[in-house]
Amino acid sequence: MNQSEAIINAISQQARTELRPLADAIDREGFYPETYLRELGKLGGFAAAIPEEYDGLGLDLSTQIDITTSISRECGSTGFMVWCQSTCAWYLLHSPNQEVRERYLKDVARARILAGTGMSNTVKHLAGIEKINLRAVRTDNGYQVSGSLPWVSNISADHLALVAAYVQDEGYIMFAVRCDTPGVSLRPCLEFSGMEGTQTLCLRFDKVALNQTDIIAHPEQFGDYIKRIKPGFVLGQTGMGLGIIEASVETMEDTNATHAHVNVFLDDQADDLSAELQSLKSRIKELAQATKNGNPEVLDVLKARLATSELCLRATHSAVLHTGAKGYLMNHPAQRRQREAVFVAIVTPALKHLRKEIHAIEHPDEQAQAA
Repeated sequence: MNQSEAIINAISQQARTELRPLADAIDREGFYPETYLRELGKLGGFAAAIPEEYDGLGLDLSTQIDITTSISRECGSTGFMVWCQSTCAWYLLHSPNQEVRERYLKDVARARILAGTGMSNTVKHLAGIEKINLRAVRTDNGYQVSGSLPWVSNISADHLALVAAYVQDEGYIMFAVRCDTPGVSLRPCLEFSGMEGTQTLCLRFDKVALNQTDIIAHPEQFGDYIKRIKPGFVLGQTGMGLGIIEASVETMEDTNATHAHVNVFLDDQADDLSAELQSLKSRIKELAQATKNGNPEVLDVLKARLATSELCLRATHSAVLHTGAKGYLMNHPAQRRQREAVFVAIVTPALKHLRKEIHAIEHPDEQAQAA
């Protein structure tokens, strides 16, 4: 057994024994599994793609996706937080500014500091979907930021948030800020239909002062930096969907032990979905491994993420139909996974966002005419 297999096995065992019993409380009661996340950090659950010099495992993004997959099998909400934390480590690793890496990366990689990525608004802004919410101005020591972000996950007063802001006439900055920094405030969001245990809050900035050790990318660095981190950002999310799909196929197979004679009339069968899943996992693995030595084609990355959303919706829908009335009970994992799958399809980049970006790449003439 190699190192990657050993760590995935250890984390899968931990998820079955420690996370599975919490899944219902996380989903329905909004329980935030902070202790579990910190213990996962000790195992290296967020650090597969981080070099050993920064307390990482020295493996790759492919292994990190496998870890997220194994956790999402038990709880999609927690799988999402694993993506949040590991992606924050990914951001810090690729920052061109050594000071911020040295300040935070080791602690984020091992969950000594928990962190949330608040890049949804920025990513949508860069895709021409919405305006950017945070504004920054230059100061003698760095920048001053104001504005608000409506939904940032895996944050609390003692957590770190990694976000971006627009600097007038210069471009964009990306930065890391402690949520107890003067001028930063947290507000509750309206209740979601799922994902309530993800510690998702509204993050507000009122003239928050940043210095050089907070800056992940300055305006002159931002363009190249975003291109470097985007494939990992997008591919990392596939682990959420893959785990939910795996669990849904398993539910279908279990149900077929007694109801195969009637389930055979449903559109999506376990064997077919399983075959699609294995093909998708192979494609994602190749793309993830390619990020180690540069970047894979962004079109291939976007299509893999889109395929994950689409298959996740189909698999969870079919799992509920396979289980019948039992799958409609609030305490049955099949209906929880269906709500988790909808989240996979709407979290940035959402299914419609992905299709928009794919269309823009495949039809550049239309983009030129629109400009």
